[in-house]
Amino acid sequence: MEFDVSKLSVQDSYLRMVQLISPRPIAWVSTLSIDGIPNLAPYSFFTGVGVNPPTICFSPANDGQGRPKDTLENIRQTGQFVVNIVTEPVAQAMHRTSDELAPEVNEFALAGVDPAASTQVKPPRVRSAVAAMECTLHSAIQLGAGPGGANLVIGYVVHLHIDDDLVDQSSIETVGRVGRREYTVVKDTFRLE
Repeated sequence: MEFDVSKLSVQDSYLRMVQLISPRPIAWVSTLSIDGIPNLAPYSFFTGVGVNPPTICFSPANDGQGRPKDTLENIRQTGQFVVNIVTEPVAQAMHRTSDELAPEVNEFALAGVDPAASTQVKPPRVRSAVAAMECTLHSAIQLGAGPGGANLVIGYVVHLHIDDDLVDQSSIETVGRVGRREYTVVKDTFRLE
């Protein structure tokens, strides 16, 4: 089957992309508004960019009304965020934070997760996450407009939190997104020579 993406709806393009780009790691991003309200939301268009300097990116799409999501607004205003790593024990809490909510809603409280103080940035991290990356903003680029319009956030990693038991492991059993509401755990790995 062939698809001319210029003739697909935003929803149909999204469904085809998430079908093909799989599994997608999840950036569970915590931010603070300029009024100090914590925000926590997952983004599965997320990856590392490079290590010199340590850089990551994720893509928060506009909300259903075409407005930037709270995460993006907070990062633009403060220049800081934390990417919390999702594993199976926190997957349900992560999923609870995926709904569009009003800016005054504290998603840490909504999901029942405790915040922990970060070291170099103001937004808190998720205490129960096995790892977190504190980040400062390099740039936030608007790529599209309207509902589902793409934005790209590029950030420098300035501090790492990694559970002591995981420091010497080559990989962590992270949760990835494989569909709209379907997830997987990275457990079966293999090595090629």
